Amino acid sequence: MPAICTNRKFKALTLVEMLVVIAVIGVLFAVFINAVSHHRFRPTWVKCTNNLKAIGFSFRIFANDHGDAFPMGVSTIKGGSMEYVTTDEVFRHFRAMSNELSMPKVLVCPADNRKAALSFAVLSNTNISYFLGANVADTLPQSLLAGDRNLTTNSVPVGAGLLDLTTNVTVGWTAALHNHSGNVVLGDGSVQQFTNARLQEQSAHSGVATNRLLIP
Repeated sequence: MPAICTNRKFKALTLVEMLVVIAVIGVLFAVFINAVSHHRFRPTWVKCTNNLKAIGFSFRIFANDHGDAFPMGVSTIKGGSMEYVTTDEVFRHFRAMSNELSMPKVLVCPADNRKAALSFAVLSNTNISYFLGANVADTLPQSLLAGDRNLTTNSVPVGAGLLDLTTNVTVGWTAALHNHSGNVVLGDGSVQQFTNARLQEQSAHSGVATNRLLIP
């Protein structure tokens, strides 16, 4: 069989074409990483949301049994935690709702490295992932009742204790837990997923001049 000769020529890629190929690969890689990251964070985000729904529901049950007042507005003599509002013992307020919450596990966000308490009897601040609104009442449906503790004020991470949020304070989230976003349960029991901008907006329209948050 005679040899078959071809006159086909293969043209090498130019520099511009190579750069285009590299750019396309870079975009596809970024899309892939974003999809993987979203898939990885979603389960913890959903579980955190469910935790806060349970917390919000527990507050509603408690209020129904205590004259429409949350634990922070009821004396310890009557089963509340009002005497601890000015202290940094956040766990006291959740312990007052031990019957409504049923288990301490719901007080820990799955994205947090904190561990759930074995029981409410040994509950402490280190077993809690969520801040608590100290001056929230049943009559303030848009107030910040509870939410992820990794807050910032004027871009500085906040520590444990009482935090007063006024209108001249810029509030946001750190990158921890939910990557500069967070979950919050409002006074009406609804759970919202807030970016930094939405958290700032909600803080300004919560129904109180100063949002007093207890950070565990």
